[in-house]
Amino acid sequence: EPKLKEQIKKVASMASLRVVCEIMDRKPAEAQLEALSSVDALKRFISFSQCNEVLKKPSYIEEKSGLCEETSSQGWGKIVARYVRDQWICLRFVLNTFPVLAQEYEETSELSLSTVERSRKILESALEALTILPSDQVVPVFDCMKVLVPKLLKSSESLCIEAFDLAWKIISSLSNTQLIFWSNLKAFVQFIYDTEVLAVAASAKGQAYAKIKEIIFKLIDMSATKTGVFNVVLSHCCRSWIIPAFDDRSTLTNAFLNAGNYCELITEACVFGTVFRRDQRRLIQDVHAFVENLGEKCAANVVTESTNRDDHYVRVCAIKFLCLLDGSSILHKMFMEDIVSKLLDKDELVSRSRTRYYANSLQHRIKNRIWQTLLVLLPKLDQNFLCGTLDKVFQAGFGNNQASVKYFIEWIVILSLHKYPQFLSKFWDCFCYDEEKLKTSICTFLSVLSHLDFILQNTSEKKPVLKKALIVVLQWCFNHNFSVRLYALVALKKIWGMCKMLHVEEFEALTPVIESSLQQVENMHGTGNARRNWQRIQDHFFFATFHPLEDYSLEASPKEYYRCICITIFYTLPRLSEVAEDEWISLYKFDRFTEIPLPPTFQWYHSRTELLDLKPSDWSQQDLGSNSVETDGQTEWTDVQKKIIPWKNSTPSLDLEMVFQDRAAKLGKSNSRLIVVASLIDKPTNLGGLCRTSEIFGASALVVGSLHYIQDKQFQHLSVSAEQWLPLVEVKPSQLVDYLQQKKTEGYTIIGVEQTAKSFDLTEYCFPEKSLLLLGNEHEGIPANLIHHLDVCVEIPQQGIIRSLNVHVSGALLIWEYTRQQVIKQKQQK
Repeated sequence: EPKLKEQIKKVASMASLRVVCEIMDRKPAEAQLEALSSVDALKRFISFSQCNEVLKKPSYIEEKSGLCEETSSQGWGKIVARYVRDQWICLRFVLNTFPVLAQEYEETSELSLSTVERSRKILESALEALTILPSDQVVPVFDCMKVLVPKLLKSSESLCIEAFDLAWKIISSLSNTQLIFWSNLKAFVQFIYDTEVLAVAASAKGQAYAKIKEIIFKLIDMSATKTGVFNVVLSHCCRSWIIPAFDDRSTLTNAFLNAGNYCELITEACVFGTVFRRDQRRLIQDVHAFVENLGEKCAANVVTESTNRDDHYVRVCAIKFLCLLDGSSILHKMFMEDIVSKLLDKDELVSRSRTRYYANSLQHRIKNRIWQTLLVLLPKLDQNFLCGTLDKVFQAGFGNNQASVKYFIEWIVILSLHKYPQFLSKFWDCFCYDEEKLKTSICTFLSVLSHLDFILQNTSEKKPVLKKALIVVLQWCFNHNFSVRLYALVALKKIWGMCKMLHVEEFEALTPVIESSLQQVENMHGTGNARRNWQRIQDHFFFATFHPLEDYSLEASPKEYYRCICITIFYTLPRLSEVAEDEWISLYKFDRFTEIPLPPTFQWYHSRTELLDLKPSDWSQQDLGSNSVETDGQTEWTDVQKKIIPWKNSTPSLDLEMVFQDRAAKLGKSNSRLIVVASLIDKPTNLGGLCRTSEIFGASALVVGSLHYIQDKQFQHLSVSAEQWLPLVEVKPSQLVDYLQQKKTEGYTIIGVEQTAKSFDLTEYCFPEKSLLLLGNEHEGIPANLIHHLDVCVEIPQQGIIRSLNVHVSGALLIWEYTRQQVIKQKQQK
């Protein structure tokens, strides 16, 4: 039997060989491997050595050994597993460096086999290794299988499918094992979705091709319960398809062919995103943010990349991939057309499903994501393809859609008609259907007519179009439904204004009728809501502020046109159309996810300021024949009690501020720019009182040292639910310096409530609109290290003997004084 000393020599020798192979694998060019005779010996040794060679347990009874058998035998299984793993690491080096195994030895060695037969033997050994190795040791086996499978897919497809199944079985069994799951998943993805593996499988279109697609959907299903799985798959595929390892034109073409063969991956990525219940969503987001805020102190942040915790990453990655496509490339053009067709089919499928379709449901979100993606791809589509596609877009417009989806459909129609006015005949046909079909959709097409001035910008013959538009819109001004009449009147006002500018003589006979009708609408009175609804629909962002061309930059160069539209499409428009906050994808996230690099000259920009500064309107687009517009009931707001918790490295301050303002607008509160910072206060009673005071006087946010305070019964007793209506921000005392500096850069004046030698009297101080009020601790006040970060100190004039007020009372007095001054300013401006 082998002795312990002999076996340890083998283990140490193989481990040393493994280290050498890993070093050479990382820097093959520098090592000049072909010139080294030792590498040639290594290649021959690995090529003909028996894979998965294990070490027999040694004989422990030796004369000079002082170790008992029980102690010596501990961990021998681990040693053997590492020994086998080291063999596969060495084999990986040989396979990567010398793709053809032992070809020069075939005539002289009795053990030699053909390349295919040898590869088959090694793959069979790999399957055996997967069954005997612990899960944390299988990565080099996956790497070897990545090289072997493309060579065997045609001749040994069943063996390759067995390799796919066994590898998936290992990954699925590890889904609850955080420490080793992610490294194994990456190796698995690099194996299954290797460029060559995908290409060979797609060329045969056999069972392996179907199996790979099946695994795609299994990984997507896993992502529903384990956030981040789809992120790993998509980033690997997008990078390998659009940015191949070798800068070679043919390599680039062959790699991108995979995108077309497996376009389901991109299609699903464009609409991906799990929808949780509102309480689940808040809990999951808070836990992820809390863990990420711990940094490297938390092991989860070491084994799991932060980008893997955010489902938005999948859609951002897909959109960035689409941004890099070139419409002049035939391959890219065919791929984009295929994606558009599949997305439109998916939209139709969702529309036909009997699942309840309500605001912010999964069906609503999927449709929203579909049309967002179609808007991104629109300028890359040629006229011939768009001509056929536009019919499907019009059919989608006839459907019963949520407001946000309507806006995207209308935007696409407007842009298409602007670029190709010859499609207007198709558009007029939409008004020719019977009333039964139009009653749920006519407002969508009337909204398009409200932007007729943009559609006709590049049209020389405007008069025939205006005549047709007048004929169409006038008949809808007399519809029995109040909502339809409102939309028709908005369109009529725009069209008639264009007619007057062009001095169309043919319309002079209609002038008295149309002018008197529009004047009657403007001057309507009465006890009902007609006048208010007329004003509200005109003030709605889609008619008053939204610019279909400037907010899209359709005429910009390929590298520039995404600068505005991605932020408008994925952040601004969803925000304005009342889509749930967890659907908004901010500029910050597009910047943060860098796995798909854009050209150095490429930059993301916010939407136009006019659109960005808007608050969600209280007008809701009504397509159905209901009379909900005519009632006194206001739109039911959702998510108003969701607290905003801007953890470190999460939502940027600009986006956060928008969220604050949106919520204030929804609640009918004034848009105050006062931030109250109470991070130094540690008594729940004082914090509860400040929360109540801040909410009553409309502060934009209350900053506390820990959000745990809001669970305290004393806090809740004093706040009387104010924390549900006021944005609360957690900033620990140790983070205050950075927070104050950040707010200074945003234009805030930092005001300390403290008695100092240079303090201003409260009665004499004029508060700036953007004020940040820093309150001191109950006993120590504001620490000396924070005093020099203040722009000004304000103290309250006192007449008594006791020289200090309760911190809640002090804060309340300053909050009221700020509010009083702002109210006076507003009245003066009016």
